[in-house]
This record gives sequence, C-alpha cells and structure tokens, in this order.
Amino acid sequence: MYRKFYLIILLIFISNCSLNKVVKHHGVHFLDKKQQKLILNSTNKNDILDNLGPPSTESTFDNDVWIYIERKETKSTIATLGRRKLMVNNVLILEINDKGILVNKEFLKKDDMNTIKFSKRKTNVISSKDSFVYEFLSSLRQKINDPLGTKKIK
Repeated sequence: MYRKFYLIILLIFISNCSLNKVVKHHGVHFLDKKQQKLILNSTNKNDILDNLGPPSTESTFDNDVWIYIERKETKSTIATLGRRKLMVNNVLILEINDKGILVNKEFLKKDDMNTIKFSKRKTNVISSKDSFVYEFLSSLRQKINDPLGTKKIK
C-alpha cells in the first residue's frame, strides 16, 4: 500500500520536471551576429533599423547614441534553489552623426562588464528640506494659499 502511494507521488514529481531549460530572452536576438553587418561610415539609420529594429535606449548629445541590449537568463540547478543564471548579457552602443551615418560602434559582452570602471563619487542631493530654496518656495506657497493668514496651519 505504501509502495504504491510513494510510487504515485514520485511519478507526479517526475512528470512535472522538464528536461528542456527555460530561457528568458530580453532585447534583440543574436545581437553579436547582427552587429557584424554594421559597417562604420557606411551604414545609415535606416539600415540599422532594418537589421536591429528600434533601439532599447536613445540619447541625443552632439551625435545620436543608440543602445541595443540582449539578455538571456535561465534557471539554475535544484541545488541553488532555482535562482536565475545569466547566460548572455550583450550591449551594443552605436553613435550616429547628424547626417544619419554610423560613426562609432562598441560591443560589450558579459565578461567586458566586469572591466568597466565606475566612479566611486556620490552626488549630493540638491533639494533637501533644509535648503533655502525649499523654505522660500514653501512659504510662498503658503502665502498664495492663505493670503490673509486666517487658515489654520497643518
């Protein structure tokens, strides 16, 4: 009786297991292969959009900077309690001049991310409650809301 019960429980657990790894993909598929088709000083914006699609992030400074991301994650083994494992983390940074031509391209892999040096400096918060500007604006707001000073201050 107990053997049949244990066998049924074991079959239920085994039937729920999957042999194929589930891979979560974010961004452009096969970014490393697609970026090789982009040629400096020859490829234009339309070619980039045809090959890679719209960028993940755009910024405009002196030149347009387009950033494409590819990220693949999978669940790790049972021993690590199913934590996610990063398989691929690629970033492609494209710089486009004002004529729409690709000027610079930089491709970063997962291993390259560890070599990037980030600044240790911290910025100070400009608008704190103790600042002069905050106190001035709050008193101005109070005078606008209650010009005669008859309302009770909360």
